[in-house]
This record gives sequence, C-alpha cells and structure tokens, in this order.
Amino acid sequence: MGQSCSAPGQTPATAFPVCGTDTFRQTVVPICGVRDIPTPCNDGAGYQDKNPFWYKFTCYAAGTLGFTVTPFNLGDDYDWQLFDITGRNPDDVFTDRSMFISCNWSSRPGATGTNNTTNNGSANCAGPTFPNYNVMPVLQLGHEYLLLISHFTNSQEGYFLSFTGGTANITDPKLPRLASAKANCEGQLVTVKLNKKMKCSSLSASGSDFRLSPSPVTIIGATGGGCSNGFDTDSLILTLSGPLAPGNYTLLAKTGSDNNTLLDNCNRNIPVDDGVPLVVLPVIPTPMDSLKAVACAPQTLRLVFKKPIRCVSIAADGSDFIVTGTSSVTVASAVGVCNNQGLSDIIDVQLLAPIQIAGNFNIILQQGTDGNTIIDECGQQTPAGASLPFITKDTVDADFTYKVTLGCKTDVIDVAHDGRNGVNSWKWLADGAQFSTQQQASISYTVFGVKKINLYVSNGVCKDTAAVTIDLDNELKAGFLSTDIICPNDTTVYRDTSIKHVTSWQWDFGNGITYSGKNPPAQKYPLIEMQRTYPIRLIVKNAAGCADTLTKNIIAVANCYIAVPTGFTPNGDGQNDYLYPLNAYKADNLEFKVYNRFGQLIWQTKDWTKKWDGRVNGELQATQTFVWTLKYIQRDTRKPFNLQGTTVLIR
Repeated sequence: MGQSCSAPGQTPATAFPVCGTDTFRQTVVPICGVRDIPTPCNDGAGYQDKNPFWYKFTCYAAGTLGFTVTPFNLGDDYDWQLFDITGRNPDDVFTDRSMFISCNWSSRPGATGTNNTTNNGSANCAGPTFPNYNVMPVLQLGHEYLLLISHFTNSQEGYFLSFTGGTANITDPKLPRLASAKANCEGQLVTVKLNKKMKCSSLSASGSDFRLSPSPVTIIGATGGGCSNGFDTDSLILTLSGPLAPGNYTLLAKTGSDNNTLLDNCNRNIPVDDGVPLVVLPVIPTPMDSLKAVACAPQTLRLVFKKPIRCVSIAADGSDFIVTGTSSVTVASAVGVCNNQGLSDIIDVQLLAPIQIAGNFNIILQQGTDGNTIIDECGQQTPAGASLPFITKDTVDADFTYKVTLGCKTDVIDVAHDGRNGVNSWKWLADGAQFSTQQQASISYTVFGVKKINLYVSNGVCKDTAAVTIDLDNELKAGFLSTDIICPNDTTVYRDTSIKHVTSWQWDFGNGITYSGKNPPAQKYPLIEMQRTYPIRLIVKNAAGCADTLTKNIIAVANCYIAVPTGFTPNGDGQNDYLYPLNAYKADNLEFKVYNRFGQLIWQTKDWTKKWDGRVNGELQATQTFVWTLKYIQRDTRKPFNLQGTTVLIR
C-alpha cells in the first residue's frame, strides 16, 4: 500500500466537478494511492488508483462520452476507469464491480481516452496489446458519474483532460443565479442560497462579491459552505459590519476584489446586479402561522411557521396545544421535523384518535408541561392563546344498492348511492370500465354471467370504495347429445345438455314423434335403402318465457356392415374408383393400410372416408393384387377387430 491520498480531488469523495466545455489542466500529480479497483479484467494484473485524480459529472442529455487525457510528457502511461455512482456512496467504487462503465489500463504511453472511431469495446486491460482508446460509452440522462485518472508512471508531471467528440451533455445548462437570502436573528449574518454549485475559488473572502440596497451597513466577510475541503458550494454566510434594522432589503451580486462575481464550474458568472430580496423581521414572537390542509379523518395536524421553532421548546406530550370544536378531541403528542441545528419549520400535533365527523375546530396554543409555549430561533416565545381554525369533513361510505332486471336478450342492473355525508363525486365501473359519474346509473348486458360493479365516492376530502359481484345466471341455451349416424335397427338416445334454468323442453325427432320433457325415450327410425337426413329440434324455455332452439341433422344410412372390396377400377368413371373400408360409421381407432406384393407399405389412413386412388407417388399402378389390413374397435360393443385381405386393382 502506498501513501494515502489527501490532496483535494485525489479521492472519490473530493472529486473535481467537471465542466464539459473546458479543458482541465492538472499541473502536478502527487504520488499516492494504490487502492485496488474492481475491473472486468481477470488476468491477475493489479488494477489500482495509483497517483490518482477523480472527476465527477452529471449527464444532462443522454448520449456518448468522448474525452482525451493528454500527458505533458507523452512517454508517461496514464490509465482510467469510469463509474456510475447514481444514488451510491462514491467510495463504493473500491468494492462494487457493478458500478463499472468503461476502462483503459493499457500499458502503452501517450494520450488515452475514448473516440468514435474505435470499436474495441468498453474494457481494455493491462498490457501493450491493448490500444489506448476505447469506444465511447453511453451515458444515461440524470445519472452521476466518476472518472478515475490513474498515473502509472512514477513522475509528477501532469496532463490535459478535455471532453470532445461525444453526444452526451455533461455541462449543467442552468445559468448561475442567487436563489435566496435570510438574515439571522441579530441581523448581522446573512445566509445566501445559490441555485447551483459554484466555485469556492471565485468567492472573495472579504464579501466584496455582494452589496446591499439600501446599505446601512457593509458586508465585511464571506465563507462558503464546504469550501474548507471541497471545490464548490451552493450556500454562503455573509458577515455584516453591524446589525440590520428590520425592513426590506435587496442583496445584489457585483464584481468583487477578485475581478469577478461568483462563477460556476464552467466559469459562467452570476450577472452583476442579480438580486434576491432580504427581509429582516422585527424580533417579535413567531405567530401561529398556518395549518396544512386537513385530510380525511385527521389524526395529525401539521403546523407550519415562517420562523423556525426550537425543537427543545416543543412539549413531547403535546401539552402546548389543545383542540376545541364540534366534538371532543384529545391531543396525544407533538414533534418537530428538526434539522441538525435543532430547529423546525413544522410541528406535527398528534391526536389520540382521528376526527371522523364534519365540524369546525380550533387548535389553540397554551403553556405546556415544560413551562412554556413554543420558542422560535430568536428566543421569542409565542404568546398563549394563539389559535388556528380548521374544518373537517365526515367520512364517507361507498356501499350502494342495486336492482337486477333479467330479460331474454338483455339484463339491466340499476345502481344507486345514498349521497350521505356530503358525497359529491361518484365513479361507477363495470368489470374495470367506467360507465357513469352520476349518483344513480344503469348498465345493460347482452352477455350474461358474473359481473363486478365498483363504486368510488368522495366529498372532496374523504373517499371510499365498494364493490359487489352479481351473477346474471339467466342465460338460456338449448343443447343435446346424440349420435351423428343412425345404422339400420339402431335405437337412438338423446340426452339434454341445455344450460341454466330450463322449465320446459319440446323435442321433435324428425320421425313424426314429438316429446315434452327433459329426458326423451329412445327413438327408432325405419329401414331405408338410401341415405336420409333427419332434422332433430329441441326448444327450451325458462320461467320468464324466454326460449332458445337448437336443430341438428343426423344421417340414417342403409348399411353399417364394414367390408373392404375385393377389387376396384380407378378409371375415373365414378363407379368403384377407390379402395377403402365401406360403411365404417361405427369404427373407432381405425387404421387401414395397403401393401404391394413385396410387402411394402404404399398407403395408409386413420380416416375411413379418405380413399386410395390406386396411385403410388403419383404413378397410377398397373393391374395387380394388393394386400390390406384393417384394425378398428366397434363403437357399440367395444369389440376389437383385426382383419386382412387382398384386393385386385383392375385396369
């Protein structure tokens, strides 16, 4: 381990702020460092912050980062690594590999950095085989970054750092301005807030960068917050030659004895005569100023003050306050939102229970059990009896009533809310989709089933939600199961599958027979010589008189005897042109295969209605004998059959 780094800029926590439009000149590089740096390189080489300097910047417009490190002595070896430190402790770069963005640890001397002509990736490790330049990394909008520049050569000669060629913007577009000014209680110190970080080096210690208007006293000193161990600041303390009398003043920027106003990190100055108001209040007790808008069923009352209150003056048991009004209210405790100076602009008064009814109330200041009311930063005690009024609203209930009207084609749901406790806003949703903002509403459905109705209500302060699930179970649909094919002497069974609340059934079996009832008797159909179609119709009704009808056609055939022809003539005359198992209406799990005389499988099917046309690979076969096999299970008896035979193709 080498000597620890102590100079500003040589640790992540004290990194130089970067302006993307300037070239940074580092004249001397003190020898120190050698803390290990996690990298994506797995070559066993040591990667360390040797003789380092660190630079910090924020991405204000996403894009690529281009930069160049140019040594004063081109024989020096400089390395670098880029980290994303967004939301992180800067020192985590020494332990957390996930913060890595890009690096170049090449041992080649000379200039290094990133450019838009290199395509070698984001990580160059140790050794002379790696080039000095990387592809430009992509920066993300709003992210914060740290750039480490490590000087491998043990000399103290410096370098230039410039940011050019990339498309990302790392220069804060905000122009420097004064933000606010506030005098202390004695009126002899003024705290100034800046709208952004500005260079400590641009601040004149004499305070000559500022003036007062009017100016009954002079500014004799200025210090920047954090300037003792950093480069920039966004807050200042100005010392005056004497106390300011109560009144209204303006603090103005001017060119100081250092020939500038304050400068940001890009050397842009606060404009001369840029001013902010400075109000010096009389040293009087701080009044009960305001009460944050009261929420629904409040259990915390938030008091807001113009002057900070000393936290030690706030009685923790809440005895500095009482609440009077429409109903009895008990204060349970009080606490300030305190800063590190023990001051708070806010006091939260906690109630024992929430106020859940509408009413008019007052919160009143009194002397607490600690022997005082509340005391401001200037030591002034607010007199007892100060009060602030507030109004509460009733809590609300979103429960609603509904009425369902069932219809044959359309169902209607009527909903209504009682509007109690000042409700003046309604939002109705049906299955997630809004359908009304009225106190009463209706919605119609042509598709029945389970529906969910939600209501959101508010009286401007309090709100509530309620939901109901409604089953529109009056859907009516006729349905039945039957065979598709009727074989000679078959008995046909019909089974009702209609859904919902059917009260009557009317069957017509197409054979001149009708039936009224859910479970009809089995039907027989006459023997026929040719195939015939019978229309089977079922009409169902419910108690409301709604009806639905289903008609199915079933086919009666003259023959269900399964057989394979002993010969066929595929000549296209429409007679006996195909080979297939005839009448296989009741053959389940059918497999039909055809073989040539050499035992080769030439055609097969599992669908008996698909027929062989006497061709193999598109070639019509000559007259010869073919062997077939037929397997199936008879549907009614579930008996398996395994048959084979021969068929002659006749040309």
